[in-house]
Amino acid sequence: MIEDAESRPVVDDERGSITVFTAVIAFALLLCAGLMVDGGAKIRAFREAYAAAEEAARAGAGQMDTARAYAGGRFEVDTTQAPAAARAYLSAAGHTGTVSTTGNQVRVTVTVSRPTFLISLIGIDTVTATATATARMFHGIEQGQP
Repeated sequence: MIEDAESRPVVDDERGSITVFTAVIAFALLLCAGLMVDGGAKIRAFREAYAAAEEAARAGAGQMDTARAYAGGRFEVDTTQAPAAARAYLSAAGHTGTVSTTGNQVRVTVTVSRPTFLISLIGIDTVTATATATARMFHGIEQGQP
């Protein structure tokens, strides 16, 4: 016996399946948007931290120990003035960080935190980025330096 479509009973087993599918897809799209927006915030925080660390290191490396330079012709970073200059730059730029000097090098590490927008919905309120930069003092023209 052949039944036509009108005589078969209607089964509602799949009723609401589109709602579940839509909810899952909407959550996935929101998660992707959150990763893009807040991932961009993380990248911007890193770039800001790196720029501040680079400039602070340059400010510190520009502080020469004049007593050694005049006395013996040795051009080195002033180990008291360099950290102070780097910290002063960081303070003026609105950042904090760690500063260390070794020989003719000044090393600065800066950490920047930024609030999140979309992923704060799942409990992640901030993104943090840390960057380190090193600057060296050069005297005259150096050959073969990178």
